Amino acid sequence: MKETKNSGPIPMHHMTSRREFLLAGLVTTVGCLFPYKADAAFSKLFSDERKLSFFNTHTGENIKAVYCEQGAYVPQALTNINYILRDFRTGDVKEIDTGLLDLLFTLQQRLKSTAPFHVISGYRSPKTNALLRNASKGVAGQSLHLQGKAIDIRLPGYDLKTLQRAAIDLQSGGVGYYPGPDFVHVDVGRVRYW
Repeated sequence: MKETKNSGPIPMHHMTSRREFLLAGLVTTVGCLFPYKADAAFSKLFSDERKLSFFNTHTGENIKAVYCEQGAYVPQALTNINYILRDFRTGDVKEIDTGLLDLLFTLQQRLKSTAPFHVISGYRSPKTNALLRNASKGVAGQSLHLQGKAIDIRLPGYDLKTLQRAAIDLQSGGVGYYPGPDFVHVDVGRVRYW
């Protein structure tokens, strides 16, 4: 993937548009009212480049991709991410919600990590979800994994409690703590914890 670097200060002729100014004001207001969501909002608004790295623990595949550049998602990078986060049991691929990718990017920024997320489960097909549900009480029938809106992860260099706490602090969706199988679940559904 192409990587870009800042070449110096922003030229004076690059004036902030009215829309950018109003959006910055809105983000600042949200940051004051909901401080835990401010990190995510500021990361999204002011980052020229968002990149993520993944290691699929089941297939051994890895990827490092710039998935968003200058406020635009990069289609080929999203396609590659969708593939590595596929249902490894069936091979089914589904579009992963970009909000989930942004949540992971913000989580990585908060933890100041450059390590790849170790993926336990990304997208799950209905067949795989039913199989897992029959084997365990902890699998939801309408899991957000089915919609590409959830992921089960580890992050090398961070214990599960630290990863869980950082995800909870973002207040951006659901966070599940699974010390036995050694992963943290994050999703972009309603804010809840278990």
